[in-house]
Amino acid sequence: MESVMRKTTITGLLTTCVVSLAMFSSCTGVEPNTLTQEEVADGWQLLFDGKTLNGWKDYNGTTLTQPWHVVDGCIQAKGDGSDASGYIVTDKQYENFELSWDWKLSKGGNSGMLYHVVERPQFAVPYVTGPEYQLIDEPNFPEPLEEWQKLGVDYAMHLPDKSKMKVNPQGEWNNSKIVFDNGHVEHWLNGAKILEFEDWTDDWYAKKNSGKWANAPEYGLAKKGVLCLQDHGYPASFRNIKIKELPRKTKEVELFNGVDLKGWEAYGTEKWYVKDGLLICESGPDKKYGYLATRDYYDDFDLTVEFKQEADGNSGVFIRSFIEEDVKVNGWQVEVAPKGHDTGGIYESYGRGWLVQIPDEKENILKEGDWNTMRIKIQGDNVQTWLNGQEMVNINDEKIGAGQGRIALQIHDGGGIKVLWKNLKVKTL
Repeated sequence: MESVMRKTTITGLLTTCVVSLAMFSSCTGVEPNTLTQEEVADGWQLLFDGKTLNGWKDYNGTTLTQPWHVVDGCIQAKGDGSDASGYIVTDKQYENFELSWDWKLSKGGNSGMLYHVVERPQFAVPYVTGPEYQLIDEPNFPEPLEEWQKLGVDYAMHLPDKSKMKVNPQGEWNNSKIVFDNGHVEHWLNGAKILEFEDWTDDWYAKKNSGKWANAPEYGLAKKGVLCLQDHGYPASFRNIKIKELPRKTKEVELFNGVDLKGWEAYGTEKWYVKDGLLICESGPDKKYGYLATRDYYDDFDLTVEFKQEADGNSGVFIRSFIEEDVKVNGWQVEVAPKGHDTGGIYESYGRGWLVQIPDEKENILKEGDWNTMRIKIQGDNVQTWLNGQEMVNINDEKIGAGQGRIALQIHDGGGIKVLWKNLKVKTL
């Protein structure tokens, strides 16, 4: 019975898709999946040509194998229940944008549009990194829904203003829009703004850390990523998917306020504390690796830090890194170590190892037992480091260029380590 019902639903959705396309074209004079001259001049781009799935691929893949297809100018999810975790993503990343699309669901249907999705093997599904604009046929959904699961929500985070929501009947087209502008987020439905919030504020982090995403440390942190359509096992159709990219705004941030560890998150059992206006890291009784990571992601930036090594002083500054289980930071480290051990060099953790080591003639640039100034500039695939005004590294690396993530300070394992930090300042580029 279920398979018969699903077949009927799919057939009905195909029929209404064809009829609706014809009505749309005759009423507006604008063909679906095209841009007006005004939109082209304003910078809009089509993400779906109405004929092929060019520009889309499997999540964490290089080609398209998921059971999505194009029917009569619509992208359609197979929706037979066998593919309830089917995701397709754009082959390009987007940062700041206006994204608009038309959508239609089967009776009781469930789908979504995700953005800023990070593709890495460590992330098995897109929703552990990317926020979702929820699409669901509330009146006909077969199970009770929590408020944070309903139409238009920022899934499991922010709720829309129901009084502003006008939803077309099931089987008809609706239009949605997401605006993401340097942390300012808007959800629109059929021409009305239904939700507005700011990312990465204290309130945002409180919601993230107390709800569904409490155990998803990288959820919502990425400032860029691919777009993702979700197949939740129900037929769903999409068309007129278009995007207008918005400019990135630069800013300067004091990463350490000299008072407490606000804006940072500690991982591991090693010691991180503030004393006399200094940020201090010190080995704990477990003598294992420890990390202090920024809450926020920083991708392209110019970072300056001052540090003084006491005891062994083996530490480091991680860039474009993310947290894994078992107190593991995956990314690239600019080394902070005793003289003779490549301070200012670049090491890829859990990967290729040393990318650049420091020549012997530069080892004396480090001032042991005194304050040192390190500068790290990363933009695209280029990384430069300086120690006390002297350039240590200047490399281009494609893998680094594809990365994104947090800034993090490290305590090396082995015990006996103590490093003092101050004047941690970053300028986004």
